Amino acid sequence: MRAHRIDRPADLDVVRESYDRVADNYAHMVATTGIGDIRSHPWLKASIDAFADTVSDLGPVLDVGCGPGTVTAYLAERGLDASGVDLSPRMIENARRLHPQCRFSVASATDLHLGEASLGGVLGWWSLFNLPRDVLPQVLASFARALKPGGHFITATHVGDEDAVRTEAYGGVSVRWTTHQWRPEQLVDLIEQAGLRPVAELRLPADEHSGPGMVVMAKRLD
Repeated sequence: MRAHRIDRPADLDVVRESYDRVADNYAHMVATTGIGDIRSHPWLKASIDAFADTVSDLGPVLDVGCGPGTVTAYLAERGLDASGVDLSPRMIENARRLHPQCRFSVASATDLHLGEASLGGVLGWWSLFNLPRDVLPQVLASFARALKPGGHFITATHVGDEDAVRTEAYGGVSVRWTTHQWRPEQLVDLIEQAGLRPVAELRLPADEHSGPGMVVMAKRLD
C-alpha cells in the first residue's frame, strides 16, 4: 500500500466518461480554432515558457491532465523530457495520434504513484478544477513530494466563489462534471500548505471563451 493514499473522487468515473465523449470535439477545436492552444494566447504562452526555462535542467516533467497533448508536445519541442497523463482514454488516444513523438498514458491525478523527488516539473494546466475541494490538497501534496528540490509546479484554473455543474460542452455534447472554482488567495494558500513556495502569479480576466482565471507557479525548496 502506498504511504500517501489519495481519496478517490466519488464522481471520477462520470467525469472520465464525460471527457471521453468530448475528446474528439475538443481536439478538433484546438487544432482548428486555436482555443486551448497556448500559442494563441501570449500571456499563457509566456507562463509556460517561463516554466520551461526554469525546469529545463532539472529532469523529467509531467503534464497532469494533458488532454490532447498540446502543452506536452510544446514542452518536448523546447527540449524538455515531457510526458503527459490524462484521466480520459479517448483524450490520450488523440494525444498519441497528434503527437506520436511524445509519451502519454491514462491515469488519474489521484492515482499516479509518483516517486519521491523524481520530477523537475509538474503541470496542472487547466486540469485540476474537477477535483473535489477535499481531494485537491492531497493531490498538490503528492506533486510537492514528487518534485526535486528546486523543481517547479505550474497550474492554471478558473477563479470564482462557486462550484459550477456543467451538463453540456464542446459542441453540445452531454457531460456531467463540476468545476470547482477557487478565489486566488485560497488557491495560493493550498499550494503553500502542500509544501511549495509560490514564485509567480498571473490573473486572467474573463473573455468571450471563459470566465476569470489565474496561473500560479511554485517551487519546492527542500
